[in-house]
Amino acid sequence: MWLYLVAFVGLYHLLRWYRERQVVSHLEDKYVFITGCDSGFGNLLARQLDRRGMRVLAACLTETGAEQLRSKTSNRLETVVLDVTKTESVVAVTQWVKERVGNRGLWGLVNNAGIAGSPFPNEWLNKQDFVKVLDVNLLGLIDVTLNMLPLVRKARGRVVNVASIMGRVSLTGGGYCISKYGVEAFSDSLRRELSYFGVKVAIIEPGFFKTNIFGNGMLLANFKEIWDQASSEVKELYGETFLASRLKWLKLMEHKGNVDLSLVTDCMEHALTACHPRTRYSAGWDAKLFYLPMSYLPTFLADAIVYWTSPKPVRAL
Repeated sequence: MWLYLVAFVGLYHLLRWYRERQVVSHLEDKYVFITGCDSGFGNLLARQLDRRGMRVLAACLTETGAEQLRSKTSNRLETVVLDVTKTESVVAVTQWVKERVGNRGLWGLVNNAGIAGSPFPNEWLNKQDFVKVLDVNLLGLIDVTLNMLPLVRKARGRVVNVASIMGRVSLTGGGYCISKYGVEAFSDSLRRELSYFGVKVAIIEPGFFKTNIFGNGMLLANFKEIWDQASSEVKELYGETFLASRLKWLKLMEHKGNVDLSLVTDCMEHALTACHPRTRYSAGWDAKLFYLPMSYLPTFLADAIVYWTSPKPVRAL
């Protein structure tokens, strides 16, 4: 009995391995548009696909970021400045992309742009703190996708949306987890709608990686600023011990994340170039072995894990 089970599992993984190794033909003729290419995942992916010979259209937030990327890539790669929170910028860049891809359409759309915002206790924040993150991570992603969809559909191409493992397990307050849950939901509905047109949608769910999304100290400064502006009641409820513990956690996120960004960009590349891409890619061992399994636990168990591993307000003790 066990022998048959082992043989079945082995055969399944062998067939899956073979299926996932099949690569789309004529990659050198295919255009890929990537947002958030100033640094981090987007920057590395743009260089990675450029080395593979694909035609990369890289959107950066700043001209400085665009210049630096162009200096490290071939003449095939083109850059454009894009602010995903401004519809007029998205519309203009969509026209720019359309002029380049022509009748071939856009093979790949990678929605990578994102910010961390203020991942602090919810009652420390105001509505604008949530809006700032949602505008980039979710609403900006939706705006770019809706504008680019006719081009992707023409090529029967791919949409790759960067969510997070925190789109499965909500570990902080603020807009970040909310935005990534939204990316998951939007991607699921989009995948089902576009399947009729031969378009595939993949979701990337990275664990904790060391990127500029946490701002080289800006997150810590933002945390202290918000704490200083908090009411005396909030400060009394949470206490200095909670503040010190959360600061330690933020420093860990900023400085101890996985530095091998290729674990994420390899997933993105596979989603764009494989004949049979996966629906979801979990990148990083923390995502695969802890957060992903945790997302399938009964809610009371997941809540207990978060409760016992998180700093607690002094008034709650």
